Amino acid sequence: MGSGGAGWCLALLLLLLPPGGLGKPTARQERARPPAAQHEDRPGFQYDHEAFLGKEEARSFDQLSPEESRERLGKIVDRIDDNKDGYLTTEELKNWIKRVQKRYIYENVAKVWKDYDLNKDNKIAWEEYKQATYGYYLENPEEFQDATDQHSFKKMLPRDERRFKTADLDGDLAATREEFTAFLHPEEFEHMKNIVVLETLEDIDKNEDGFVDQDEYIADMFANEEGGPEPDWVITEREQFSDFRDLNKDGKMDKEEIQHWILPQDYDHALAEARHLVYESDVDKDQKLTKEEVLDNWNMFVGSQATNYGEDLTRNHDEL
Repeated sequence: MGSGGAGWCLALLLLLLPPGGLGKPTARQERARPPAAQHEDRPGFQYDHEAFLGKEEARSFDQLSPEESRERLGKIVDRIDDNKDGYLTTEELKNWIKRVQKRYIYENVAKVWKDYDLNKDNKIAWEEYKQATYGYYLENPEEFQDATDQHSFKKMLPRDERRFKTADLDGDLAATREEFTAFLHPEEFEHMKNIVVLETLEDIDKNEDGFVDQDEYIADMFANEEGGPEPDWVITEREQFSDFRDLNKDGKMDKEEIQHWILPQDYDHALAEARHLVYESDVDKDQKLTKEEVLDNWNMFVGSQATNYGEDLTRNHDEL
């Protein structure tokens, strides 16, 4: 596992309430990891599938036969080819990946909106969100007294409130759809960057000194439970920390260095993925892809029953 590169792709685990009832709270989201780390974390081509299709659509492709998967991929290729010249350029692939990511974000918000907008006024007040997500905890605190996990609900509530208030630009404690999108997907919004950095620091900084040292950086990726020698990739990560993360060479990362790591100004993850797909599929090395080149390397772009990773989720959807 490596963490070279950066940028974010949040994985949401949202609480969905039964009508009229208080649900037990659940971890709303995991802290996002840099895309290069995500790329290596996912088995096979899973990261490529999710970047190219979006997470939900990638799962649906995993239920198709290889023949069906290739057929649908051919239709997607026609849509990506904006100028209809029969080739996919890196720019066209980058634009497609950005559209897929934006679609995922706004579909995600639309999917959960009704679960939080309890009074149906087309806004989500902080009190509505708090009641829906933490109502069970607030009414049954005795069930959570022994929670020692970093993401225990006792710690998550003030953290969520802080994030909500940062996303709430007009300060009325009621989120519009755009403000709620910033709350759920802060990595996509300029005014949320400080929150993204702060939450990362809080998660990794185990000794709470306000910095991330090399051991904390490694511990976030690797737990040496057996006490043996560290794998080669961990040694490489230690070198990455010294050479590229700790910019001022004081042995630790401050907030500015953390931001440079996870939200670098000069890194475009959609462009990086587009270049990767072209590089891996461009047989004649002309820096663009024909439909035949894409279909010949179809299992990098999309999954099928032959290449799935065990997800059982399917959904009814329109043809892409």
